[in-house]
Amino acid sequence: MNEKKETIKTFIIENFLFGSEDGLKDETSFLEEGIIDSTGILELVTFLEEEFLITIEDEELVPENLDSINNVTAFLESKIAS
Repeated sequence: MNEKKETIKTFIIENFLFGSEDGLKDETSFLEEGIIDSTGILELVTFLEEEFLITIEDEELVPENLDSINNVTAFLESKIAS
């Protein structure tokens, strides 16, 4: 697992799953599984912006970018590359 993906997974586990990664896979939907709600998405965005020194625009706040560890990692990679 790459370093960015590991950092994101650790944040999700520590902040939303109370330290337990039971059942969390890289493709698990945060919204469908009730892991993160709308307030949690804002916490995730703030974390990503501060941790990786990026800016996430309002129009980028869509499930395709932020609804699983895989989606967040791919989105982050594209933000850093651009």
